[in-house]
Amino acid sequence: MGCFEALRLFVCSRFGQGTVPTTLDSFTKPISEYKELKIVIRATEASEEEMDRTARDGKLYQTIQPTPASHARALLSPVVEELRDLIENDPLIHQLFTRMFMDIPYHHPFDVDPSGNPQIRHFEALLRHLDDIIVRAPEFNTTVMMGFPINALLAFPMATSSGIVAFLHEKVNIQIKKILNTWAIFLNSPESRYVLNADPDIGWLGSKALALMPDFAVDYVCNPVAPHFGFCSFDDFFTRQLRDGVRPVDCPNDSTVVANACESTPYRLAHGVRAYDQFWMKDQCYSLADMLADDPLSPSFYGGTVYQAYLGCTNYHRWHSPVSGTIRTAYGKPGAYYAQCPNVGFDKSTPNASQAYLTQVATRAMIFIDADNSNIGLLCFMPIGIAECSSCEIRVSEGQRVEKGDEIGMFHFGGSTYCLVFRPQTKVQFRLEATKAGVDTSVLKVNTMLARVD
Repeated sequence: MGCFEALRLFVCSRFGQGTVPTTLDSFTKPISEYKELKIVIRATEASEEEMDRTARDGKLYQTIQPTPASHARALLSPVVEELRDLIENDPLIHQLFTRMFMDIPYHHPFDVDPSGNPQIRHFEALLRHLDDIIVRAPEFNTTVMMGFPINALLAFPMATSSGIVAFLHEKVNIQIKKILNTWAIFLNSPESRYVLNADPDIGWLGSKALALMPDFAVDYVCNPVAPHFGFCSFDDFFTRQLRDGVRPVDCPNDSTVVANACESTPYRLAHGVRAYDQFWMKDQCYSLADMLADDPLSPSFYGGTVYQAYLGCTNYHRWHSPVSGTIRTAYGKPGAYYAQCPNVGFDKSTPNASQAYLTQVATRAMIFIDADNSNIGLLCFMPIGIAECSSCEIRVSEGQRVEKGDEIGMFHFGGSTYCLVFRPQTKVQFRLEATKAGVDTSVLKVNTMLARVD
């Protein structure tokens, strides 16, 4: 333990039930003269002079958030109480959830989370925030965490070594799923519509939000003169449908054309993808066996092509078939909800920089389609949930016939990403905009031509 951490613990204990002072004036003598701190000083092998200097030079009182109130046990809803029980009764999980907050730096910019709120410093504070979030709908905002209130709380904790391990733990993800399911009940209720208003700053139908969703009333099924534009719930707004004739399918009768399956921005394009690769390393190489969860069909794609694109919170979130053909199989794969690539580090826009990594570990769905065009053959459409948005609703089943552009499912409650996976023998040529993956580019409309197969 270093001087700064010792001072932090001392101040949190001394000012546990009040506000942390902004200067040293609240102490009547040098901080190192306090008897209860002497033990801590000796434990750190630091001099008393160094302790005083650390307090002053480090601007201790301006940078730490005390955790007294957040350490107090609050009454929680049953589903959040279950998470508390898991944390407190599993020694490993308890250690990880304690350390992930302790390992966040205390200096700027880590004093606030990506939403601009004070960074929480203990899992009890996290539990209380979760308890509050699951009975509210997310307000619109212009931060990098638009629509992701839980992700904002966890952006820095999940980047620590303890956080990386904790959020890959099966028991943790099972409990997080229960919490997200409880929140989903509220977001599907009429009570969640209160954020569907015209407030220019926080309303999803306000001027700032609609500027990010141009031609909203023209493109989407809604009633602009009705309260909440006629949407029944926040989720009804989020999964809004396109009006008839909007986003027509490019070249519907040309089987060589692959349509864009989601309204999305290109992220990455990779050829010759290996069966197994070190996806957790800095380059986040795709590892097909891991992506496809060792499905019996996986070997068909080894050495093939992967195209990945992401959806923003204000994009259209329904999926459409990229080709005409028959559904070979379709199912969901449980996974992590708040995972981050170990090599990304602290990132205020997390998990954006981990999207390729998430294709292997996150909750996702897999829809294998036998295309009518034998030069395409079998392909896989794989929607991947990110953080709050991990509800991948599949709306097709084995043996079902689909035409290019048919709706096949949707995301719920947030941003997300998806992949198209092609076999190595499929000679696919992507449109220019799709090859600019990883570079600032425009959103590609759903059902427009994404690629052509020779």
